[in-house]
Amino acid sequence: MTAHEYDPDDNFDQAFHAQAGVDDEDALEAVAWQFLLLVNPDDEDAALEQFAAFQRALDEAGERADPALLLRDAIDWKSGFHVGEDDAQGLMEALDELAARWRLRIEWQLDDDARETPDTSVLLHAAFVQLRERHFCLWTVETGEPTLAGWITRERDMEAMQLVASALGLPARPGSG
Repeated sequence: MTAHEYDPDDNFDQAFHAQAGVDDEDALEAVAWQFLLLVNPDDEDAALEQFAAFQRALDEAGERADPALLLRDAIDWKSGFHVGEDDAQGLMEALDELAARWRLRIEWQLDDDARETPDTSVLLHAAFVQLRERHFCLWTVETGEPTLAGWITRERDMEAMQLVASALGLPARPGSG
């Protein structure tokens, strides 16, 4: 394959020329920065704060770093959520907090007389639908744990988020999966 041919399976392997002086850590940080800009639209200060936390955690973790986990921790309760898979109250609180960043409110439509806590998958679906009506997208990511995690982006940034999440190895998808 010549240098100018496109290979969709290349996964950014040839994105930087060897003589450009860019190493894997620089490339990771560049993609992480793009991720943080997408989950913090119009709030570069928050993205910078979370990026600094990500860089510190990356330095501390060294070779054994899991970038997806470090990013999840950097955005948790700021521009992302991570709660137990059965923690309906925690999920509603986290999503309410995230939606409030854009002056949005999610109507949970809970029955005040209900004795059972709502199912988190129903809550995720309700939030996804209501956010889409307002041109936002709720993302969830597979954690490999009995937890729910994700973030909210603008609907117009869905394609960019899919590319960035894929480059970071984040198994993310719009909605509740």
